[in-house]
Amino acid sequence: MKYALTWAAVSASFAWAAKVDISQISRGPATNVVPNRYVVEIDPAVVGISSITGKRSVTPPAGLYEAMHKRDITWQTTQEYEGDLWNGAAVQLSSDEDLIKLSEINGVVSIHPIMLHPAPKPVYQHVLSGPDDTNIPADTQSTHKMCGVDKLHAEGKFGAGVKIGIIDSGFDYKHPSLGGCFGPGCKFASGYDFVGDAYSGTNTPVPDNDPMDCGGHGTHVAGIIGANPGNQYNISGVAYKSELAGYRVFGCEGSVSDDILIAAIQRAYNEGCDVITMSIGGPAGWTSSPSAVVSSRAAKNGRIVTIAAGNEGDAGMWYASGPASGIDVIAVGSVDNSVIPVQYAKVSGHADIAYFSLAPLKFTESLPVYALSKTMVPNDACDPLPDDTPDLSPYVVLIRRGACPFLDKLKNVAAKGARVGLIYNNGGSPNSFTPDGIPGALIGTEDGAYLLNQFLAGTPPTISFPQDGPAGQVDNPTAGLMSTFSTYGPTFDSYMKPSLAAPGGGIVSTYPQALGSFAIESGTSMATPFVAGVAALLLEAKGKSKDVARAARDFMQTTAGAIPQSRNDSALLQTAAVQGAGLVNAYNMVHYQTVVSPGQLLLNDTANFKGKHTIKVKNGSNKKQTYTLTHKPAGTAQSLQPGSIQQNVFPVPLTADVASVNIPHTITVNAGQTKSFDVRFTAPNVDSKAIPVYSGYIEIAAQNGEVLAVTYLGTASKLKEATILDNTDYFFGEKLPTTLDADGNVTTTEQTYTFVGNNSAPTILFRLVMGTRALVFDLVSENTTVPGTIARRDLESEQFEKRGFWGSLWDWVKEWLNGRGNQNGGTYSQIPVVGGLASYEYSPRHSETPEPDVGYSTFILANNTFANNTRIPNGRYKILLRALKITGDLTNESDYEAWLSPPMVFNATNA
Repeated sequence: MKYALTWAAVSASFAWAAKVDISQISRGPATNVVPNRYVVEIDPAVVGISSITGKRSVTPPAGLYEAMHKRDITWQTTQEYEGDLWNGAAVQLSSDEDLIKLSEINGVVSIHPIMLHPAPKPVYQHVLSGPDDTNIPADTQSTHKMCGVDKLHAEGKFGAGVKIGIIDSGFDYKHPSLGGCFGPGCKFASGYDFVGDAYSGTNTPVPDNDPMDCGGHGTHVAGIIGANPGNQYNISGVAYKSELAGYRVFGCEGSVSDDILIAAIQRAYNEGCDVITMSIGGPAGWTSSPSAVVSSRAAKNGRIVTIAAGNEGDAGMWYASGPASGIDVIAVGSVDNSVIPVQYAKVSGHADIAYFSLAPLKFTESLPVYALSKTMVPNDACDPLPDDTPDLSPYVVLIRRGACPFLDKLKNVAAKGARVGLIYNNGGSPNSFTPDGIPGALIGTEDGAYLLNQFLAGTPPTISFPQDGPAGQVDNPTAGLMSTFSTYGPTFDSYMKPSLAAPGGGIVSTYPQALGSFAIESGTSMATPFVAGVAALLLEAKGKSKDVARAARDFMQTTAGAIPQSRNDSALLQTAAVQGAGLVNAYNMVHYQTVVSPGQLLLNDTANFKGKHTIKVKNGSNKKQTYTLTHKPAGTAQSLQPGSIQQNVFPVPLTADVASVNIPHTITVNAGQTKSFDVRFTAPNVDSKAIPVYSGYIEIAAQNGEVLAVTYLGTASKLKEATILDNTDYFFGEKLPTTLDADGNVTTTEQTYTFVGNNSAPTILFRLVMGTRALVFDLVSENTTVPGTIARRDLESEQFEKRGFWGSLWDWVKEWLNGRGNQNGGTYSQIPVVGGLASYEYSPRHSETPEPDVGYSTFILANNTFANNTRIPNGRYKILLRALKITGDLTNESDYEAWLSPPMVFNATNA
């Protein structure tokens, strides 16, 4: 089986609105998959059981190896798994034939290609130079105050007795604020390095017992949880008396592979970590990736698992990150901090203008302003500037924010000579960014409008950037609102991700001493350890039991505060698809006497609508309470652009079309008792073609002033009707999917392929505008046509119910490999398939970035062999591409979208 498309790599870019030059695309193999390496899960009740005695005589991995040896499979083992979460091994195979043999072993539950997760990178970063650094916020405890952590600290709750496992890039445990030592009795009492400094994700790891950090990310994360107070920056961790266990899974550079990540999760679980936290991941969209499933199993077994929701908010809806997509984990989004550091530019004839930068722009000249556009166009400087653009070197260039990355705007103006640029805001989060190429920074909307108007009036002011002038901070106008970078869900299988949010913008924390000791960083990577610390406070307050751990998400969600879309009095509540239950409130979580469950209600889409739910209210006080029940709807998010199959990018527009909810006005619950009430939902009557996602909150207000809420989320359309394959010319100016010739151009004539060299092979360029659980490439004869409905032979539909979601998928993959992966077979009643070429599981959708495997993918039949490694005879063929619709049945061919390539000739000398 050849895997050319897998999980998309992490993209930190903003929306890419311009069409991409098709000649510039990358046609290499997928960059986020490790060739020939797989994670194998087995059923230990089947594999390794003696056929004679019926007893197990070996461990589950050893039983797998015995079965592999009997089938003459050649392999190398990279990791072994045994325990509550996963049984099996990670293996490297020598051939595709060995993969087919492996799939035939009785008791093999699933086989997954090993994917790479890029090293986490903060959205913004500034290493502090010392206690006099002008970028230090005046209130370094602001995040604690936003979420009630300061009140719990005042009561003496600091996470004592709770063990938190951190899976990250390593940890500078010698840092004075992190205890200064490693081992029993230290803050970092234990840990393990799974990889070594030189590990990149694809080479051989060199593990040891020293999880020292050389990247910085893990040390910053650790400080948010556990930094001791009394340091020069007046910061302290949310749970700084907790015990930390550090598991390093990244080298100094590069990625981490799935087999390592699963091993780290399992070790943290086996070593008794009460809380496991990871600020790791990338776009996935589905709940069923191996690392997501292992994480979810850990949570279901009584550990609190917090994982970053991702920093791809620019990509729009349906972009949930993995492994945060795991069903039972707490996926954490980011809200903006209450204060942000600024610098000041001097403007002639006007007061100084604040610009959002963590250090002064390195530009010393005083220059007049020049505006690129006469109106506030959102895609200002997203494309190369026209030929009649003047030389921009004598100006401070003014650019409107929106539609593409800041760095792309600066790059395009620099191409016309610009040496410095200011980007004025369009209402998004006023964040700093690190310029590249030429100096640049973001300024406020009003300041940008003033400079634009002065330029249009013919009186452009001059601007200078003092290198040592006063600097400070301003109140963040988006404080407590969702960060613009925070990723939107939900998952394609309709789970609400993220679960909730925490402060992640502009966070001061520890950093490796060799790299500066302290730094400011932004990202959901910073929000996630904050919630891990909150989880430790919960366990300290309510007791370390499995029941409390399993209920942790409910505790946090029901006591969180819903976040509006903006600070306008009339603003809609932000969609739960990006905020989840809202901003975590640690104090309320611990002290509320009322307990409400569940924390979230999943309504699904209209075809699988679950409109009736039950909410339980427990009155933990010593008095009878009457609770007032209120529906608080959030704005309904419009996933797609009007009249298009393309996703809306940030900010995803919201409408006031909301669900109707039938609930009692009040319920009365006696002291110490629990009472339930039913909620009945009616989806909003909206245009289903936009795939609207509606959400909101069922508020439960007690007489004693406690206000709790249960979050709901649904989709007001049939997800099965959503288009999967991009069949437009939106992205490249050429209708997709399409075939490319040896030079990367769209083919307009019949092509002959010799499979000699890198370019003489069929290449298909495609994009997914929604994710798919199964993506399949088959070889068919040249006279094949695709009927409107492709009826596959009847299979037992009840097999899905018996085997479950994963079992059904794996049975289907094995059938595809063995039933159609040869030149003689075909299991379609209407289409004779010559042979299978490739099959992919749980693919995410593409975004609007020009990055390969994120914005688009290419499938290359690099050699003339089928998926089972048998030779393709020379001849005339077409390639059939199919994508399973969301909620579609793997065994029902009418549930697939299909595309057929033009005819092509195979003429290989080795055929």
